[in-house]
Amino acid sequence: DDPDALFDHPLLGLDVAGQRVHLEPDLVAARLAGRFHVVEIKSFPVIDGQADPGKVAAAAIQSAVYVLALRELLAAEGHDAALVSSDVVLVCPRDFANRPVASLVDVRKQLLVLRRQLDRMARVDDLLARLPADFTADPSTDPERLRRSLASVPARYAPDCLAACELAYFCRAETRAETAALGRPVREALGGVATVAEVLALAAGSDPGAPG
Repeated sequence: DDPDALFDHPLLGLDVAGQRVHLEPDLVAARLAGRFHVVEIKSFPVIDGQADPGKVAAAAIQSAVYVLALRELLAAEGHDAALVSSDVVLVCPRDFANRPVASLVDVRKQLLVLRRQLDRMARVDDLLARLPADFTADPSTDPERLRRSLASVPARYAPDCLAACELAYFCRAETRAETAALGRPVREALGGVATVAEVLALAAGSDPGAPG
């Protein structure tokens, strides 16, 4: 009941594709202005009042996951989920000094997207059932067998994968001829054209789908 309590690295849980995952936000400020606020501490600087938009967007998505997990925790305990604010506190160094600056970031849009993604996400058990019978991802297996096994599964690569997945370089090589490897903005700007060859053919004025 302390109106100004702080929870340092609380452990939260969230169901993702049928699996329970554990999350650990930097901080939760309890009852700040009557509500809980997730606090995320980042190392990228705010220079002249501006921060890198891409890094702020990534921090907002990460914080939205924490907000959703905290809301579900309160709801499970019989409390009002709205006690968790959709405004998260982003703390970054100011300019090039070690002095911190805090800003409120509204993650309502990210929460809506996150809920839709979680609702549409396939269960891990269902995905595993679709794998070939001899599939393996065991790093101790024969390297050539491991490569063939991984190559048997369609790659879903985007540049964002480089920051989060150890298989990103493998998948990037698998999808080097696909426009998705250039990033979602490029893929969307191209109207969903799947391959680089199709893009080049269209740019040259030919129809890649026409018979030769």
